[in-house]
Order: sequence, then structure tokens, then C-alpha cells
Amino acid sequence: MRPFIAACLFATCLIALPGVGSAKGCLKGAAVGGVVGHVAGHHAVVGAAAGCVIEHHREKEKEKAARQNPPKKAP
Repeated sequence: MRPFIAACLFATCLIALPGVGSAKGCLKGAAVGGVVGHVAGHHAVVGAAAGCVIEHHREKEKEKAARQNPPKKAP
């Protein structure tokens, strides 16, 4: 019964994902975090989730800085 409930919760999360938006940086962060988590004690899934969150945050900060300081045109 417990695996069935977990599968239902996982499916519900996947259904809600298309409405979340773009995931810039998430794939790169998840790949790196998964490897680091695996090496650090077989916690690849936790590492991938943390890597995704961290890299997504970094990409948002980079976009915010680019919007505030647009590149200058050459004369």
C-alpha cells in the first residue's frame, strides 16, 4: 500500500510540473548534484534535487543582474 501512495504522490507532482515554468540551469545542477551526492554517500537523488535548486537560483540571479545592467553599445 505504501508504494502505491508514493507513486500517486509522485504522479501528482509530475502533473503539476508543466505549470511551474522554465527550469534554467536545473539539468546542469541536477547532474552535478547527483554525482556529488552519489560520491558523498549514495544520496544521488537528494544531491540532484539540491543541485537543481541551487543552479536554478544562480541562473535567476544572473538574469536579474543582466536586466539591471544591460550591455553597452559600442559607438
